[in-house]
Amino acid sequence: MDTDAFLRPFLVPPGRPIVLARDYDPAYTAEFLDKSEAEAALQRGIEQLARYQEMLYAQNQYALLIVIQGMDASGKDSLIKHVMSGLNPQGTQVYSFKAPSAEELDHDYLWRHVKALPERGRIGIFNRSHYEEVLIVRVYPEILAGQHLPPTLKDEGIWQRRFEEINNFEKFLVNNGTVVIKFFLNVSKEEQRKRFLERIELPEKNWKFSLFDVKQRARWDDYMRAYEDMLNHTSTPWAPWYVIPADRKWFARLVAAEIIVRTLAGLNLAFPTLDEKRRQELAEARMLLAAEAAKP
Repeated sequence: MDTDAFLRPFLVPPGRPIVLARDYDPAYTAEFLDKSEAEAALQRGIEQLARYQEMLYAQNQYALLIVIQGMDASGKDSLIKHVMSGLNPQGTQVYSFKAPSAEELDHDYLWRHVKALPERGRIGIFNRSHYEEVLIVRVYPEILAGQHLPPTLKDEGIWQRRFEEINNFEKFLVNNGTVVIKFFLNVSKEEQRKRFLERIELPEKNWKFSLFDVKQRARWDDYMRAYEDMLNHTSTPWAPWYVIPADRKWFARLVAAEIIVRTLAGLNLAFPTLDEKRRQELAEARMLLAAEAAKP
């Protein structure tokens, strides 16, 4: 499979405006793949990802931050569960950001996200993220009204300022060794409706159901406009956005895995090379262990 050709339809080209409804089909599945082929390719990707994670941890120079955004029921949790299934939990951390606490509201909006950044050698996943500050906060003005900002900073220019602040924040991360990739899980309104019904009808999924999530469907167009503006202003060469078609979860997982593997492959990761002193220590340790086995 030509990886570049496979991934090109999902990239939001920095500096080139996109229109979600025109440029990205939530039901796209790259017709040359069927579900069984995709699942086999995903398994290979999971194995590659596990290998790269081991080298990332051993090299201890880079960190990887994966940002996942999407409407409710777009498959964020299941994508994390399936794509990251082969990773060592010691080198992975997942944060799901809910409504900010009183303490968090007393700081700038990036504060709680900075605290959750992955250390070098680790993979961090933000299930929702700092981008909520230009999404739900934009769709529901009352949330912005409740933030502890001076009134003069709650003007119409706040969204453009936040786009610039987020771009600068991510540029700072990249300049300090944290690689940033961002996924927008693009689910259709009809597929979301079906998934909500499944949550209601299946007892084991009732816990996932929220009436508020359903009521938010009335703001669907507002959300799509907010997402589109976000994608157009914050897909950068150093931290690109990928719009992943999410109507078929099996395909969304494959695309996400391919992007992560390709990103890690581009870092030229390798296990540390031992110097002469360390090689001598290993040789001495081998001799001591062999001598133990020779004792009666």
